[in-house]
Amino acid sequence: MDLKLKLKPSFFLSFLIFVFLLQKPVLGSASYPKCISSERQALLTFKQSLTDPSGRLFSWSGPDCCKWRGVLCDRRTSHVLKIDLRNPNQTLTQNGEFKKGALGGKIHPSLTRLKFLSYLDLSSNDFKGRKIPEFMGSIVCLRYLNLSFSSFSGEVPVSLGNLSKLESLDLYAQTFRDDLFTFKLRASNLGWLSGLSSSLTYLNMGFVSLSSAGETWLHDFTRLSKLKELHLFNCELQSLPLSLPSSAHLKLLEVLDLSRNYFYSPIPNWLFDFTSLRKLFLQSLRLQGSISPGFKKLHLLETLVLSSNELSGEIPAVLGDLPQLKYLDLSENSFQGQIHRFLDALSKNKGSSLLSLRLNFDRLEGTLPESLGALRNLETLELTGNSFTGSIPSSLGNMASLKKLDISYNSMNGKIPESLGKLEKLVDLNLMENKWEGVLLKSHFLNLKSLKSFSLTTETNRSLVINLPSTWVPPFRLELINIENCQIGPTFPMWLQVQKKLNSVTLRNTGIADKIPHSWFLRIASGVTSLFLENNRIKGTLPQNLVFPNLAAFDLSSNNFQGPFPRWKTNATELYLYHNNFSGSLPTDIDVLMPRLKNIKLFHNSFTGEIPSSLCEVAGLETINLRSNRFSGSFPKCWHGSSELYEINASQNNISGEIPGSLCVLPRLSDLLLDQNALEGNIPDTFQNCSSLRHIGLGGNKLTGKIPSWLSKLSSLSMLRLQSNSFDGQIPDDICSAPSLHILDLSGNKLSGPIPKCIGNLTAIVQHKSVDEYYEYQEIRDSINLSGNNINGEIPAEILDLTYLRILNLSRNFIAGSIPGNISKLGHLETLDLSSNKFYGAIPQSLAAMSSLHTLNLSYNKLEGSIPKQLKFKDPSSYIGNELLCGKPLPKKCPRKQKHVVAN
Repeated sequence: MDLKLKLKPSFFLSFLIFVFLLQKPVLGSASYPKCISSERQALLTFKQSLTDPSGRLFSWSGPDCCKWRGVLCDRRTSHVLKIDLRNPNQTLTQNGEFKKGALGGKIHPSLTRLKFLSYLDLSSNDFKGRKIPEFMGSIVCLRYLNLSFSSFSGEVPVSLGNLSKLESLDLYAQTFRDDLFTFKLRASNLGWLSGLSSSLTYLNMGFVSLSSAGETWLHDFTRLSKLKELHLFNCELQSLPLSLPSSAHLKLLEVLDLSRNYFYSPIPNWLFDFTSLRKLFLQSLRLQGSISPGFKKLHLLETLVLSSNELSGEIPAVLGDLPQLKYLDLSENSFQGQIHRFLDALSKNKGSSLLSLRLNFDRLEGTLPESLGALRNLETLELTGNSFTGSIPSSLGNMASLKKLDISYNSMNGKIPESLGKLEKLVDLNLMENKWEGVLLKSHFLNLKSLKSFSLTTETNRSLVINLPSTWVPPFRLELINIENCQIGPTFPMWLQVQKKLNSVTLRNTGIADKIPHSWFLRIASGVTSLFLENNRIKGTLPQNLVFPNLAAFDLSSNNFQGPFPRWKTNATELYLYHNNFSGSLPTDIDVLMPRLKNIKLFHNSFTGEIPSSLCEVAGLETINLRSNRFSGSFPKCWHGSSELYEINASQNNISGEIPGSLCVLPRLSDLLLDQNALEGNIPDTFQNCSSLRHIGLGGNKLTGKIPSWLSKLSSLSMLRLQSNSFDGQIPDDICSAPSLHILDLSGNKLSGPIPKCIGNLTAIVQHKSVDEYYEYQEIRDSINLSGNNINGEIPAEILDLTYLRILNLSRNFIAGSIPGNISKLGHLETLDLSSNKFYGAIPQSLAAMSSLHTLNLSYNKLEGSIPKQLKFKDPSSYIGNELLCGKPLPKKCPRKQKHVVAN
């Protein structure tokens, strides 16, 4: 007879549900008594005092409050036990989902009528600086209270000390709002903590200001004898006691976070008495001195963060002996020396479970030891920003768990081992900014099947070659590739062609001289965010009519691309195609194709046609550089006052017509460079309203008229270059009042009359005011060039007041008189060209005393007498054309008894 009881599965299911309902508090249901009427009314009153923009409390209207969202009742008594109104949206922006889901308003004291409430979570809401209500301390059954991320301010109420059953208190006061520092929660008196001494196990007061809590702040926390976690992140604490009273009761503490305070002290020894610690965060405290051997007492420690301090000395072996350590971060300190002792200790610690080691931006040096390979459990190794040298040890291949390796920004000047190719779990490999050399072969990459990010750069004078079979298909599909100054080319290899998941591409100076298949651009178009292929020799055309929905910037400059401008639909802000062979016209609908462009650099190509007026409609455009192309027609006149444009460079083209007066509706326009075109007419008078103009370059055109007197109104004007035009009349005195002018070039015009005596008032040159000049114009900073005009008269004595003048060119004019005898007052003058004028008299002896002068041309004047022997310029071309000059380096010898003619 079969004695086994055979029951249907449905019986077991019903039985389990029955047992569960007996033992567990649940949300109210129709089968049991509904919530207590007085508690329902208390909740409704609480709701009415809140603001609820997203309708999260919509369910708070039915008869059974135990069914309301975020409310939990006791199964047997129907008393409300729990209110959980945490904001479900955690987006860290004021205008994001957080704002939509945040409750606000006022917290009503009706909550105190919920006599059995043990759990209250109002975190991640927005109470806009309201104080935490005093009555919170009257909800005496609370075991869990979370008010974090909710924009409370004012003093933490001492009444919280009445919550004698409280086990978890979270007051973390950072806010999701944009105005982060508008509201500040503070606790000036921590005495109330003693009321929680027998119950509290978790306390988070991050971002709560404790600056007025006094020097006994730590003693107040040590009274919490049950405490297991204490978080005091960024609390404005300014003193760290170096000793604790014997009555301190933090023996159960497992997690301690004191980061982002201002201690300026050594690591205190009392920390090592907290032998239950598992996680210790001491980041950004200005801790000083060396790491104490006392850490050996913290044998349960799993996480140690000491980053961003001022710790020094060698990293000690004691940290390598901690058996439970999983995460160690010593970044951004002043550690020195090598890491051999520390790594040797780690490698000998057979129980080592270290998963993450971060030693970034210290001052470590030396080579990486072979013992590194013994860290078989290590998943993250970051050594960026040190001074390590040599090669990566071949034992790297033994680190089978490694997922991230970052040795960037060091001085590694050796080779990369083939054992790298064994790391099957490696996801992120960053070897950029070193001095690598050697050859990378297929074996270096053979088993890197998890690799997603690969960065490798070396210096331009080093030889690092990636020599892979031309048809090899690697096991990885990269998302980021950054290779610079490494030889990949001349072909565009298959291992790159098959990468179709790329979102960031940098192949800079890699020797590729091949055509890139159009299909590769098509494969990466949907996901790529940045595309940098500059400084190669890539040839061929770019595909047309592609859509790059995520592309933010692309730089294809300094290659051999040819063909038309790429009609790519993209939201990129940076477009760099300069130094190529592109031709044809720019798209007339460029504002539709690339509506978010900020910076366009197309110089040194062969683009033709008119500059499209649609550029005026690119609202965020900031800079345009079209220099050295073949653009023709008139310059666009359609500019808007709302534009962000501040730099225009269309020099060295064939642009004709007049300069548009509408350019000065651009409120930020600071750089206008239209040199070497075919522009005609006058400088528009509207330019006197261009108050932001710093650099004007209009040389090499067909401009006429007078030099505008209103130029002095441009208080920011630092460079004025109007050379090689047909301006006439005199140089206006008003130009001397331009307070920021460093470069003045009026050469090659038809100007007449004398040099204004007020020229010495150019205060920017007199006072050597600092200025951020165009890099290409640094060589002519603090210069005056008036050559090739019809200027007459004498050199005004006032010009010698321009103490920091570096270049003075007055050649090819009709200036007469003698060269000032005290010209040496121009103590920073480097170039002086007075050739082809009518100067007479002797060459001043003081010229020989001008140590900064390295170029001198006095030719073709009427100078006389002997050339001062002390002059260092021995090229006869500096003096020829002066019939009455004699002496070396000229062939004409001076009469034996002739005395040197002294200049006034």
